[in-house]
Amino acid sequence: QEARREADRLRMLSPASSEYQVVRTYLDWILSLPWNKRSDDDIELKKVEEALDNGHYGLQEAKERIIEFLAVRKLRGGDPHGPILCFVGPPGTGKTSLGEAIAHAIGREFYRISVGGVRDEAEIRGHRRTYVGSMPGLLIQALRRVEVKDPVLMIDEIDKMSGGGPSGDPTAAMLEVLDPAQNNAFVDHYLNVPFDLSRALFICTANNLYDIPAPLRDRMEVIKIAGYTVEEKVEIAWRYLLPKLLEEHGITDKDIQFTDESLSFISTRYSREAGLRNFGRNIAAIMRKRARAKAEGEEGAWIIDAEKVEQVLGIPHYAVEEAEMSPEVGVVTGLAWTATGGEIMVIEALRMPAGTGRLTVTGQLGDVMRESVDAAYSYVRSRAEQLGIADADFTGSDLHIHLPAGAIPKDGPSAGITLTLAIASVLSRRPVRRDIAMTGEVTLRGKVLEIGGVKEKVLAAYRTGLRELIMPKANEKDLRDVPAEVKERVRFNFVQSMDEVLRIALLPPVVANADQVVNVEVPGTAGVSVDREAPIAVNPGD
Repeated sequence: QEARREADRLRMLSPASSEYQVVRTYLDWILSLPWNKRSDDDIELKKVEEALDNGHYGLQEAKERIIEFLAVRKLRGGDPHGPILCFVGPPGTGKTSLGEAIAHAIGREFYRISVGGVRDEAEIRGHRRTYVGSMPGLLIQALRRVEVKDPVLMIDEIDKMSGGGPSGDPTAAMLEVLDPAQNNAFVDHYLNVPFDLSRALFICTANNLYDIPAPLRDRMEVIKIAGYTVEEKVEIAWRYLLPKLLEEHGITDKDIQFTDESLSFISTRYSREAGLRNFGRNIAAIMRKRARAKAEGEEGAWIIDAEKVEQVLGIPHYAVEEAEMSPEVGVVTGLAWTATGGEIMVIEALRMPAGTGRLTVTGQLGDVMRESVDAAYSYVRSRAEQLGIADADFTGSDLHIHLPAGAIPKDGPSAGITLTLAIASVLSRRPVRRDIAMTGEVTLRGKVLEIGGVKEKVLAAYRTGLRELIMPKANEKDLRDVPAEVKERVRFNFVQSMDEVLRIALLPPVVANADQVVNVEVPGTAGVSVDREAPIAVNPGD
């Protein structure tokens, strides 16, 4: 009816009129949209599953959700409302390419809409026709290009969409788009007629879930995609990266030959990241050198080993083992979650005699983490007698807590047990095991509470050579997301109270002469030599 009214208006207008062009452009948009056209796809679940497995390694949860959606569609004999999926994970883990692979596997058109930096509501809902040069929003434009009403629409980088401003809030405009109960009658401001978006399969991608507003987050089915282990990266290189890069560089596997060891060396020493982008770039750099040599007439195959990798890529960017293993007083290894994956985090505590009981905290900490320090200090003071700490140590000395990498902001409660252990260690003069990493929130009563980002943190510890972890008992269920080979090689200690953490990680006091080397027996190791002249004694006055 709207189109007929506009067509009647067009007949009465002069072709020379400016309004004539506006109405004609509007009718062009109305007639070019796929109001009833759908994809012609005869889905065979086995073929779709094989296509997804051939294109991407792992990512089982995302693949299974797509297969379930197709199974429901097949049983109903029609198209159910498309799921609103959101792939959340570090950069370079294959979120965007998985969306494209899903579209190809199920035989649908694919269109990617990048909304990073979008700050105008009209980008989503369209501009009203009263403005010169007005157009529909990104969604209607995408449907016109794909020419079907049930494509796979990827909303890329949805966590980087700007919030409210003078031009409206585009994240609020997305609420209707991504709500299966409402998007069957989406009204674009330019068209001013409802369009059914419910047949489209929406896939959003994000690096940080908590940058997405809560109402928008509630409308999506979140599928977390964590980083890859070294073993997974090597497997992905053999299956996908190497064939693709060989073809791109015009060489064959007879010109250059990699081994598992060389690929693992590149991953651990040059591209220690959650994703695959830097890993792929480093392999491509080696292939470019080989392609140049071949173009200059060099024959034979390059056998890529660690020595050849260093010759081409230069000095390794990362040490063999980032985690220190020697027990120290007041130094504890924790685990942190970031938008690019997990990382290990060292916490240092230093006691300064002849003080006034002042507590100093440095390392660009947020409010939540500063409160965790206060709670940790109070807990240790309440347990002073059991830990063998004299009251004079609290009132007659100052304490300094520092988290290195001071240029990086840090926040969150999950470093609670790490901070508590560091304070208990420095005040009781007892060394802490450094072959063990930990994460967990702690209460004033010493209860260890559940935390998030378990998979990312476990993979970070595994990448840096740590093989024993302390985690909250409530997070034991989250181990199902951790790769099997990691679970086999890492020992997990699940705790419910801070007393258990102290029992596992705090070693007996070391009593020795200043120049003496003693052996500290560490559970799970043959013994670690501790030099009293090394930084095990962080208090010069002791």
